[in-house]
Amino acid sequence: MVPLPRVRVVVDYRPALAQRTGLGEYVHELARALARLPQGRPEVTAFAASWRDRPTAEAVTDLSGVRIVDRRVPVGLLRRAWHHRGWPPLEWLAGRCDVAHSPTPLLLPARHAARVVTVFDLHFLHAPGEARDVAQRDFAARVRAHVPRADHVIAGSAYAARLVQDAFALGPDRVTTTPLGAPRWADEVRRRRDEAPGRTLLFIGTLEPRKNVGLLLDAYERLRARRPDTPPLTIAGGLGPGGQAWVDRCARPPLAGHVRVLGYVTDAERQRLFADALALALPSVDEGFGLPALEALACGVPVVVSPAGALPEVVDGAGLVAPLDAPDAWADALERCLDAGVARDLATRGPRRAAQFTWEATDNATRGAYEAAIAARAERR
Repeated sequence: MVPLPRVRVVVDYRPALAQRTGLGEYVHELARALARLPQGRPEVTAFAASWRDRPTAEAVTDLSGVRIVDRRVPVGLLRRAWHHRGWPPLEWLAGRCDVAHSPTPLLLPARHAARVVTVFDLHFLHAPGEARDVAQRDFAARVRAHVPRADHVIAGSAYAARLVQDAFALGPDRVTTTPLGAPRWADEVRRRRDEAPGRTLLFIGTLEPRKNVGLLLDAYERLRARRPDTPPLTIAGGLGPGGQAWVDRCARPPLAGHVRVLGYVTDAERQRLFADALALALPSVDEGFGLPALEALACGVPVVVSPAGALPEVVDGAGLVAPLDAPDAWADALERCLDAGVARDLATRGPRRAAQFTWEATDNATRGAYEAAIAARAERR
């Protein structure tokens, strides 16, 4: 494939505007790193659109080299127009471009640009009722019409790539795997951890059914029953469907006073939580990547994950894996993380594993996906 110089790319930045969870972090870091590629650097535009939310001053500074187009329009109106009518074309709002990159499975409407979508998981197809918002509910209704029409598909993990190829009968030449990169702040968190030992067990993620927090609470109860000196548990993440029941449970005995529920946390707060963590637990029933697991590995925090989705792929021997629907096994795994020798071993293995995930590698692979999309678009004309 012949490299295409100065490709003009518009990345939909909307997921990073309000609460920058995993998808928002992906969008922000992708745009930032694309603009800093040492060779074949594209012209990157971050497209923001909302009536209420604006890119923060910190984000704008961090996105040096990225053109930001910020449209003050009702996001719900734009979403309905785009997803239901395929109008207006992105070029009208963000200017001419060669690639229109949606970080979700739904296409951005474009007149001339090659269209790329990113897929992390297809859980919404199997459990549409668990969607957190209207936008995600649109995924289940429209993804089968959108993904096959994309000029190229980016998958956030090898697990996601297999899902996409199987669900939409796409050949491997239509899909590029681009795992996420380790956080830039991990070295600083490791330094803080060296200065002061952690004090809490930790969960980070939206409180929604697929995160399976009930299993973690069951395991924590059992661990405290046999080991009363078990450190407290901190739960951080926005509230999704069904999450209030877990919050209410944490306020009742035997968990009351031992579990702290924080809600959504900022990036700075997230770093403080990792600095103070004895272990991170992710008992999800599905994960398209599992960014908190990679963040914990990079910070030297012992990790316990379920064998679901891409989690084993990300951890790959640098953490502990406990089976789903087995609270006793989870209690045992968490207790192992409290052993000083086990914790030291995992704290050594984690950063080594995380070093294999870089945003430069993500963006180089993404650049290749853009070139493939442009070539596919040209062939159809």
